[in-house]
Amino acid sequence: MEVAANCSLRVKRPLLDPRFESYKLSLEPLPSYQLELDAAVAEVKLRDDQYTLEHMHAFGMYNYLHCDPWYQDSVYYIDNLGRIMNLTVMLDTALGKPREVFRLPTDLTACDNRLCASIHFTSSTWVTLSDGTGRLYLIGTGERGNSVSEKWEIVFNEELGNPFIIIHSISLLKAEEHSIATLLLQIEKEELSMKGSGFYVSLEWVTISKKCEDNKKYEVAKRNTLRGKSVPHYAAIEPDGNGLMIISYKPFTFVQAGQGLEESKDENMSEEIKEPLYYWQQTEDDLTVTIQLPEDCTKEDIQVQFLPDSVNIVLKGQMFLEGNLFSSIDHESSTWIIKENNSLEISLIKKSEGMTWPELVVGDKQGEFIRDSAQCAAIAERLMHLTSDELNPNPDKDKPPCNAQELEECDIFFEENFSLCRFDGNTLKTTHVVNLGSNQYLFSVIVDPKEMPCFCLRHDVDALLWQPHSSKQDDMWEHIATFNALGYVQASKRDKKFFACAPNYSYAALCECLRRVFIYRQPTPMSTVLYNRKEGRQVGQVAKQQVASLETNDPILGFQATNERLFVLTTKNLFLIKVNTEN
Repeated sequence: MEVAANCSLRVKRPLLDPRFESYKLSLEPLPSYQLELDAAVAEVKLRDDQYTLEHMHAFGMYNYLHCDPWYQDSVYYIDNLGRIMNLTVMLDTALGKPREVFRLPTDLTACDNRLCASIHFTSSTWVTLSDGTGRLYLIGTGERGNSVSEKWEIVFNEELGNPFIIIHSISLLKAEEHSIATLLLQIEKEELSMKGSGFYVSLEWVTISKKCEDNKKYEVAKRNTLRGKSVPHYAAIEPDGNGLMIISYKPFTFVQAGQGLEESKDENMSEEIKEPLYYWQQTEDDLTVTIQLPEDCTKEDIQVQFLPDSVNIVLKGQMFLEGNLFSSIDHESSTWIIKENNSLEISLIKKSEGMTWPELVVGDKQGEFIRDSAQCAAIAERLMHLTSDELNPNPDKDKPPCNAQELEECDIFFEENFSLCRFDGNTLKTTHVVNLGSNQYLFSVIVDPKEMPCFCLRHDVDALLWQPHSSKQDDMWEHIATFNALGYVQASKRDKKFFACAPNYSYAALCECLRRVFIYRQPTPMSTVLYNRKEGRQVGQVAKQQVASLETNDPILGFQATNERLFVLTTKNLFLIKVNTEN
């Protein structure tokens, strides 16, 4: 069985600004415009049986405003009359009313257990649509934005089961066959489960195809289901349709038809339980790695190369272990020897004495760390001051007990098992895993509609934007932009609801549940001379923060950012905020 590769995200240091100070509040007014809607947005509130945190994440925080990434400054929403309404902005001072481009053929209010209707812009001429009742529509639109060629027509319309929302979709043309692959999200009751909330999250990967030369209709060609226990923060199909990437708190696994989530977990666990490739121990001065050799392995079959920051081990012409070490070693003093029990013992001398290594080779999970009883006792002794049966038994002591109430919200991360996984579309197995640890997920944005959506993660205090490249196996995720200190700043916004950024990275923005919108601009050169008061040095660039307050008391239901504008949707109004006035 192939083991998933443990990967890491490579930060581009030139994109970080260690000298960034803070955002400066700007009182410059932001031009804003308000459009009253003919009919209210088709908001679907959570029912009494949708009480879990996962229901809130998936449906309660749903973004009802959709931006067409193929056409600049074009947004869509669905109203309670079942109409898909579009607003395309060419000139801010000559805004027209949102226009109807399509009307759902079914009455949305007739279904009691429906979800919110969802839409995804698959390509420049295709759209996938769900009415929230479990029915999927595939719509050919022609060239949207072109009044001559734009015409929304249903080419596929089928009931797929329980209600779902659309997460992502792509259009594929291979060997004279056109396919639409889409990801559908459901939260279903797990009747036999006695653990947790009693619900599981289902991601269904549905492919709809038609031969180009045939006159046949589009039909469902393939359906695969992944299940997990948490709503994914990010899920997207690769542009070539060969894989799928998911960012989630709890892992997802593909399940066979009729197979339960617990059964698939048991299968995966039995596959994953295997003997470690090596064992390693450490002291304050060195590390010892033990490898059991094959029976017919001789000294001539062993090649060990020590480098200051890495190690390479070759057994009988095959690479056994290679990679970067957690920290530097004295490679000239490191040695290896064959023991009497036919094992290879490698001694690595630490460059920095006293440092405890959490892992031997960065990202490698094939070894097992063995800690002796003396080390455990020493660690327990050092950590004793952090625990006590009393709240604060000795407040005058040098090392008082840790008080979690003193931590700021931005220092607390609940999702310790936060991970990014890549699944192969053919084998349905995990091929790449990135342990994101405390790199909190913030939002996703489409920079290039022909590529996968980018995702933004917190890195220390900054917010880093990553572009997935499925074609680059060695460097699958590229760091493309940084929003300085935004990871820290956003943590103080307790009422934040939606987060977004401009596709050209010129600004990031977030909105609260009611009224307020915060805009954080990238640093720009100063037109006047400005000096830092503390250091006396001249400041060449300043990053501005701006705040806009909407004239409404209705809750914000949708939020989208383009290079020039912010669109904010409430129950009865659509607001437009002009962010960038320069062309």
